Amino acid sequence: MAALPLATPARRKRVVLLGATGSIGENTLRVLAAHRDKLELVGIAARANWEKLAAIARKFDVRHVGVFDAPAFASARDNASAFPAGTHLVGGLTGLNELARLPAADIVLVAVVGTTGLEPALNAIAAGKDLALASKEILVLAGKFIMAAARQHRVKLLPVDSEHNAVFQCLEGHPHAGVRRIVLTASGGAFRDWPAEKLGAVTPADALRHPNWAMGPKITVDSATLANKGLELIEAQWLFGLKPAQCTAVLHPQSIVHCLVEFNDGAMLAQLCPPSMTFPIQHALLHPERVQGVDAALDFTRVLGLEFRPVDEGRFPMLRLARETMVTGGVAPAIYNAANEVAVAAFLGDRIPFLAIPRVVEHTLGALKNFEPADLPAVIALDADARRIASAHLSSLAS
Repeated sequence: MAALPLATPARRKRVVLLGATGSIGENTLRVLAAHRDKLELVGIAARANWEKLAAIARKFDVRHVGVFDAPAFASARDNASAFPAGTHLVGGLTGLNELARLPAADIVLVAVVGTTGLEPALNAIAAGKDLALASKEILVLAGKFIMAAARQHRVKLLPVDSEHNAVFQCLEGHPHAGVRRIVLTASGGAFRDWPAEKLGAVTPADALRHPNWAMGPKITVDSATLANKGLELIEAQWLFGLKPAQCTAVLHPQSIVHCLVEFNDGAMLAQLCPPSMTFPIQHALLHPERVQGVDAALDFTRVLGLEFRPVDEGRFPMLRLARETMVTGGVAPAIYNAANEVAVAAFLGDRIPFLAIPRVVEHTLGALKNFEPADLPAVIALDADARRIASAHLSSLAS
């Protein structure tokens, strides 16, 4: 009998990781290290930490490396021997765009903070790469154009945020018309259980003590104001083609249930896993395959309590403002996002108090006329105007 031919090993999925040194990047590297037989890292980038990028490049044998910050890129270039031999170093936004289009890549994971990842995301889509999206601000700023580009180029847009990834999992196989609403869960952040009268004196260090998640400074402050949940509601509207009234949120202190999807018959599906970003990252990178995870699953041999509370929008005005921008539409969500980034940076720099963050955002929303953008340059110009107005308003809120 003739020998049966050996099965050809499946080719590894090749990944470009933009934002390799942040918290999402670090968790992505854990997933990649655990699944080297299925995933191959072919490109990495970060804002400024070239020494950490060099260590990652050596560990994963990566030959395409980008550094966004100009002085840091110059330092990386001067210390090229820290990288594997033959490494191609690129700098600035041009460099990020080049990595996003890397011919060797199958999927690009965008995990850079803020809206810096917008152009690279569009470049990845235009090059036919699947996009794993962890930077929610990109869809808030330009969801109309990102989603249109993804449809045009027929690429997958895989959400990495734990809540959106959870919704994605719950919706698979279910007709869109059968969905009544989605419910995103919020931990409530560092000040969830603080008396309201103490919030006027909180410090950046206080805000950065998140009870459940280990994340970067900006997103941790956003969790404390619930701006993060507001941005997620806006993002969910674009990702899943929903109306504003179909996107809701609830406080869930344990951060174990990451979403609930309610269908027209009243039945609900939920997605549960421990509060670790390795779960949604692995799902996005290996979709649709399911394999052993990096972190331990939930242990139901131990007592497990799940608590849900309605959101008090008087205590969390950033969520109210986000919902209002969803109803308004146009560039209102982009104004919200830009003003919030300015305000959070000012708070982290001890230039304004914590409770001034929503005041900056509300002032900026009221100072700019809303419109429906015809193209991406109009949105970029609006973003710059919003940042200018928010920055000018900071001095009046310094105390």
